[in-house]
Amino acid sequence: MRVDGTNESHVIRNLFFSFAALLLVMLIGTVGYHILGRSHPSWMDCFYMTFITIATIGYSEVVDVTGYEYGRLFTVFIGLAGIGMMGYVLSTITAFMLESDLNESWRRKKMQQRIAQLKNHYIVCGVGLVGSNVAHELTSTGRSCVIIDSKMETIKRYVDSHPGQLYLLGDATDNDVLLAAGVLSARGVFAVAHDDSQNLVISLSAKQLNPDLRVVARCHDLKNTEKTRRAGADEIVSPDFTGGLRIVSAMVRPHVVSFLDDMLKSEENVRMEEIVIPVTLSGKPLTTLYHGGKDCLVLAIRNSVNGWLFNPPVQHIVQGGDVLMVMASPEGRARLEQLMQGVA
Repeated sequence: MRVDGTNESHVIRNLFFSFAALLLVMLIGTVGYHILGRSHPSWMDCFYMTFITIATIGYSEVVDVTGYEYGRLFTVFIGLAGIGMMGYVLSTITAFMLESDLNESWRRKKMQQRIAQLKNHYIVCGVGLVGSNVAHELTSTGRSCVIIDSKMETIKRYVDSHPGQLYLLGDATDNDVLLAAGVLSARGVFAVAHDDSQNLVISLSAKQLNPDLRVVARCHDLKNTEKTRRAGADEIVSPDFTGGLRIVSAMVRPHVVSFLDDMLKSEENVRMEEIVIPVTLSGKPLTTLYHGGKDCLVLAIRNSVNGWLFNPPVQHIVQGGDVLMVMASPEGRARLEQLMQGVA
């Protein structure tokens, strides 16, 4: 973890100032001894005299100021100023080293406390090309997440563009790391590491620790799909396979793809969301969900009896367990989730 940028620049400025002040004292001393010294001392002798005075080494006077009142007063001035500047340099260096270590320790402890307070969040295991996009989408739609990666440079690359992102440095296959990320209170885990075997172990570990959470795993080789599913993954995605389908769709149904792309890129962050109707809202019409607002639109309803119902009328009566496919903004999704929980 790196030191905060503002504090780091402040400490660097102090270091620069202290070294500049010390060099200025050395310069003044060298020139002063060259002017005040008897027998026309060399510049090297003057510099050496200044150095041993500041360093309090205590050798004999290289520049002879014996019996010379102004020369001795100048030596006292150089000694006091130099010792003061030397002490300031050493204290600034010490402060920089301590501040870096203490600040890193404090930030790590603070982050662990914030992670421990999370509920119903998501854990992204691996923040490479796929994982970084997963974490970005979660953040963009107002969902809390913790990222895990074994390489600090990978985490730093993501955190630099997403300040405030919670993260852990470690191996996501380790149960202790998953527990530190709050797997017991999480809503879901994304096993999106680069290696299929690692994603398999992450899926297995996450499900063993919390059987109720949902696990979505990345799988490169389709031969490993069934193994990963048996290990506990609820859903398996192959970027190569889905990427091929996406390319075909861009050719044969370009307007649909364009619509979905525009929706994902919109500044309002409108997304397709999935809402499950609780038993408490059974027998209620869809108008209960809208409340006259424009932050959501129900596109389809799926139930165990009739299957899919597309473009349902606002008078449609919903039943407990119905799954709604909703186009909503983050605010609309949050309002619907509160309604489902009986908060709104």
